[in-house]
Amino acid sequence: MEHPHDTEQRLVNLEIKASFTEDLLDQLNQVIVRQQQQIDTLIREIGHLRQTTSGDEVGVTRNLRDDMPPHY
Repeated sequence: MEHPHDTEQRLVNLEIKASFTEDLLDQLNQVIVRQQQQIDTLIREIGHLRQTTSGDEVGVTRNLRDDMPPHY
């Protein structure tokens, strides 16, 4: 049979692990939020670039290969 001290120490260890796990989860959530903000910004920038590059050719999307130098 376990001693009360052993059980208490195991409980303390579990509480410490739970605390570290919660902290890690919060950090990962912050990373996900930041990455989603970056994705949203990039999507807006791509949309803006598409509008500005095809501004004189309405309804026509440009292919980046058309802008490649002739030696490619």
